[in-house]
Amino acid sequence: MNMQDSYLTSKPHYEILDGLRGVAAAMVVAFHLLEAHSGGNHLNQIINHGYLAVDFFFMLSGFVIGYAYDDRWNKMSTGTFFKRRLIRLQPMVVMGSIVGAALFWFQEAPCYPAMEGVSVGTVLLVMLLGCTLLPLPLKWDIRGWMEMHPLNGPAWSLYYEYIGNILYALFIRKFSKTALTVLVAIAACFTVHRCLTAPAGDIVGGWALNWEQQYVGLIRLMYPFFGGLLLSRLGWLIRTRKNAFRWCSLMIIVVLSVPRIGGEEGYWMNGLYEAFCIICIFPVIVSMGAGGRITGKRSAAVCKFLGDISYPVYITHYPLVYIYTAWAFNRQATLAEGLPYMLLTFMGAFALAYACLKCYDLPVRKWLTERFLKKK
Repeated sequence: MNMQDSYLTSKPHYEILDGLRGVAAAMVVAFHLLEAHSGGNHLNQIINHGYLAVDFFFMLSGFVIGYAYDDRWNKMSTGTFFKRRLIRLQPMVVMGSIVGAALFWFQEAPCYPAMEGVSVGTVLLVMLLGCTLLPLPLKWDIRGWMEMHPLNGPAWSLYYEYIGNILYALFIRKFSKTALTVLVAIAACFTVHRCLTAPAGDIVGGWALNWEQQYVGLIRLMYPFFGGLLLSRLGWLIRTRKNAFRWCSLMIIVVLSVPRIGGEEGYWMNGLYEAFCIICIFPVIVSMGAGGRITGKRSAAVCKFLGDISYPVYITHYPLVYIYTAWAFNRQATLAEGLPYMLLTFMGAFALAYACLKCYDLPVRKWLTERFLKKK
């Protein structure tokens, strides 16, 4: 096998960034569960800005991609890069689609208007297409929520993650720091414009296969992903001697939990807050996380666990949320009535993710790595 296609050993992880990914994933699960009691109105929802975790994930991804691959292109082909990314991401994409199909029949409720009369064959076909992560047109929306991955809604962000990886490998890895800075600055302008002019004063969107939603998704990808890449290349790290993980975790929790700003009369205020978080606060958190160090064994174990389970819990939790949302809607349950079941669903999401990680994701990735990356 050519040296360019040989296996490349993994670099040491930024332990705090791994832990922060897990904290953000837990906030996403809580946000989606609480969304069942929002009545479709984000103005009054608890953990109001939980959707910004996706933008934070994109920034983490861009930073880690730069750290892991920028100095390897003299030893690695483009094909090897794509193999490594597919092995890392695709197995859980497949599992998320399978879980979504397996639980589909437990989710029936009037809040999912397109579910009635959907055949088993259609669900299986959508599941198989979902395993590829190809976006589905609205005619295949078997739930009625305009999702291009209707069995597992959050898969839309992995679709854009792949777009970011493709753009990086084919073009943007060759950019100089100056060119990359210009790209990031332009992307920041689009981010600000979207946040300030969006109908509800937020950057929510990206999960449907139409022009508007695809535009929003690309805006949500471009600044965080390539801003994270630029941050990695510039080496702008904030050195924190102790408690970096605690402080960064607190910042993430606060940013995502801040109540809606401005109300219906001042959507632009909320948009300004979201733009500020994405453009300014998230780079600071990533810089602090990358510049900090874990000193105790317990903290290291916590960060490792959160990092390991973050992706599995993110990509498999939503089918459980669909079930909880259907239950809450069918019974018109209040937040107080739903809280015990919400906690149970939250814990179930982590239990499911842990089982998928240990019994499926790690073994499959190990086999794929040995089969397609290691020298023979």
